[in-house]
Amino acid sequence: MTSALSATKAFYIGMEVVIAVSSVIGNVMVVWAVRINRSLRDTTFYFIVSLALADIAVGALVIPLAITITVELRTHFYSCLLVTCTVLVLTQSSILALLAIAIDRYLRVKIPMSYKRVVTPHRAGMAVLLCWLVSIIVGLTPMFGWNTLQRLQENGSLNSSDLTVICEFETVISMDYMVYFNFFSWVLPPLLLMLAIYVEIFYIIHKQLDKKVTASHTDPRRYFGKELKLAKSLAIVLLLFAISWLPLHILNCITLFCPTCQKPVFLIYIAIILSHGNSAVNPIIYAFRIKKFRMAFWKIWQQYVLCCKVIERLPQRRSSRGQCRESRLRHLDDDDDDDV
Repeated sequence: MTSALSATKAFYIGMEVVIAVSSVIGNVMVVWAVRINRSLRDTTFYFIVSLALADIAVGALVIPLAITITVELRTHFYSCLLVTCTVLVLTQSSILALLAIAIDRYLRVKIPMSYKRVVTPHRAGMAVLLCWLVSIIVGLTPMFGWNTLQRLQENGSLNSSDLTVICEFETVISMDYMVYFNFFSWVLPPLLLMLAIYVEIFYIIHKQLDKKVTASHTDPRRYFGKELKLAKSLAIVLLLFAISWLPLHILNCITLFCPTCQKPVFLIYIAIILSHGNSAVNPIIYAFRIKKFRMAFWKIWQQYVLCCKVIERLPQRRSSRGQCRESRLRHLDDDDDDDV
């Protein structure tokens, strides 16, 4: 039994190391791509960068701390609590970044004429700051009292003089907080809201694509066709986030509502690996689904890894366009590539 547990723990640690390296490298590439590609510097990619920064922190900070926890490190109660709260802050920032992305794409297809006037870079930056502020408040709530300190002291599991514990997530984090406050209030509702938003986005886009186009007007389907491709890519990011994080939250619900139920250690490790692995998959989706990211990644690889000189293609001047509705839609997309 002990050797089986050791093999499980070794597998878990090995997977965590692979995920940490992949997450840091992949998401640094995302930030780098936005930095070098001007066409990626619109409001949607502000939120994608925010999501990438959270994923970098997961790989560089959270996963090493999670591996440390598996070796049953004895530490001060509040030191362990701060480590676990850091995970909660970054998870919440990812959820809110995905919600901001969904709202941004909805506005882009709902009010295409006035989108750039309504969603300015300044407002997008303020939205990113708000997402991080809310995430910090939600994630650090256990530090202000909603934790297991009092329960551990009452049942004699914790020495009141030094407050030293074996650092584990369930040792310091209250399952009441995780289920009722974190999951039911700040994870599940945003996920359901994002699902509704993407359903509405696809409905609006397909409605626009089904419209007939007269010969005297520019085809608006080019604009909405590109929006559809990007919306599909971002919906995949949302779907994988839900698949990655829901198993861990379901296990938390089992812990709270069925305290006597046994949870296999291997199952817990798989749920944790899934949640951390989500931080590494987003750059892969961007590379395969979004042409501008793919081109930026290739440019980085050529210029900074293969040390090849990249020759930039000079942008061509566009002819002036009319003021009809369809040409205004085309104007919104002038800075984009031919494909997302």
